[in-house]
Amino acid sequence: MGIDNLTKRVKNMNHGDIDIISEILEKTQEEIENMKPVSIMLIGKTGVGKSTLINNLFRENIAETGIGKPVTDHLQKITKEGVPLVLYDTKGLELDPSVQKEVRHEILDTIKDSYNSPEEEGIHLIYYCINAAGGRIEEMEIDFINDLGKIIPLIVVLTQSIGDNGKKLADYIRGLDITAKAVIPVLSEDYKISDDIILPSFGLRELLEESFKYLPKEVEGSFNNAQQVDLEKKADSAKRWAKRYVTTTFGVGFTPIPFSDSAVLVPMQIGMLAHITAIFGISMDKQKIASIVAAVGGTGGATFLGRTIVANVLKFIPGAGTIVGGVISGGTASIITMALAYSYIEVLTVIAYQESLGRKMELEDIHKLMQERFREQLIKRKSKKDRQ
Repeated sequence: MGIDNLTKRVKNMNHGDIDIISEILEKTQEEIENMKPVSIMLIGKTGVGKSTLINNLFRENIAETGIGKPVTDHLQKITKEGVPLVLYDTKGLELDPSVQKEVRHEILDTIKDSYNSPEEEGIHLIYYCINAAGGRIEEMEIDFINDLGKIIPLIVVLTQSIGDNGKKLADYIRGLDITAKAVIPVLSEDYKISDDIILPSFGLRELLEESFKYLPKEVEGSFNNAQQVDLEKKADSAKRWAKRYVTTTFGVGFTPIPFSDSAVLVPMQIGMLAHITAIFGISMDKQKIASIVAAVGGTGGATFLGRTIVANVLKFIPGAGTIVGGVISGGTASIITMALAYSYIEVLTVIAYQESLGRKMELEDIHKLMQERFREQLIKRKSKKDRQ
């Protein structure tokens, strides 16, 4: 199918399909809005590389595109709609001792206020950034880290860790008696030394894993949504959730439904797709969702979509044998929905990876990929059930 034909099919979808697509997007937005934002404070001198760190660790280039609001003279609060993340960025630590003292008071007061204010949820984690190229940590920084680390989990991030500087400084800081939970050398993005020599980025995945250790359970999903380093973690989280959802929904107690009423499955599947999309936290517009809907259910309304998704089991897996007397069993519904969930997760993983590289997938490629993965998952799920 050419891209022009697919685009035309997407644009010409009838009202029933547009409602389905809009509902997936609306429910995804609701899921994200219901997430409790994870709050992280960034502390470090100007030019240490905080923005580069954040733009590579989190999606949406939030340090550049987020909305910044001053909290104090030396502290800014950064947020972006659709990203369940709040950043507190500091400035002024490199100034004279009197200003440093002022900055420290502002930071400590902001932390206390975040826990006492009904509008705030508290700051969950601190990244204390030090440029590894300098090869040293000041006494002022050691004292400040000790003060902060007694209040909130704190990770020392050694930015611009090129060569042995980062490792040596990390070893030295780890040997100090400080309250930091971890010391992580990081090179946030590839560093070009010459046309022939490029140092690959490193350390972000380690920083991500350490962060998860110290975040409260209630904001782990928000942190996973916001991060763009570990797509496998997003996919694993989505698969675990989908498996529980499908088992609970279509397991013992599921009431078989007539094939003619198979559209009743659609609301369940819409909610499932929306939740998975929220876990990934990638930008999904109407055309992308429409190309996926078209891949698994044609371009009819909700009733036709439901029937077509069910019919795909018979089309791709002759002899499925679970639609008896025109009734859809829990086993059939489970196969269909699990195949839909896992294929959708695989497609979102590819889209997210392309987005992380600054690339945009064409609708035709998304459509084709979803068709292929859905069919593979249907066959895999049916074979697995037959072996049980």
